[in-house]
Amino acid sequence: MNNRRSLLTLLAGATAAFAGYRLFRGDNVMADTAEKTFEVVKSDAEWRRQLDPMQYNVLRNHGTERPGSSALNKEKRKGTFVCAGCDTPLFSSETKYESGTGWPSFYKPLPNAIGTKEDNTFFMRRTEVHCRRCGGHLGHVFDDGPAPTNLRYCMNGVAMKFVPEVDKPA
Repeated sequence: MNNRRSLLTLLAGATAAFAGYRLFRGDNVMADTAEKTFEVVKSDAEWRRQLDPMQYNVLRNHGTERPGSSALNKEKRKGTFVCAGCDTPLFSSETKYESGTGWPSFYKPLPNAIGTKEDNTFFMRRTEVHCRRCGGHLGHVFDDGPAPTNLRYCMNGVAMKFVPEVDKPA
């Protein structure tokens, strides 16, 4: 019994170590894909110069910011949420809502703004959302959102910037 428990503990530890290494290693896990698929292509050094460390970790290494840590959670003005990597417009403020998850959430992206792919990391099946121009990881989409789409685009705030709508003079 102790041998079985030791083996299971060892396997769990090795799996966690591998997942941690893959998630937090310093190289760019998107480099090969970005160079073949996306319009905006930069070297790893260029991304590191452009992005702060947290943006780099999320956008280029598929990281996740802490829930509740983004100032964009409280953003209520009219405007557009754009990719922090390439300024592509992603979401209108009109589709933002409070999901209670701790991340900015939207029920619909702007047309031709995002791409998706299946994400099976950490023993889960999810749908990853990325910027269609630079491939930057934005977050995930789930089917528990509000009408009219019933989708919840749960985005990392650090992966986006907010551009307020300019008030037009009367």
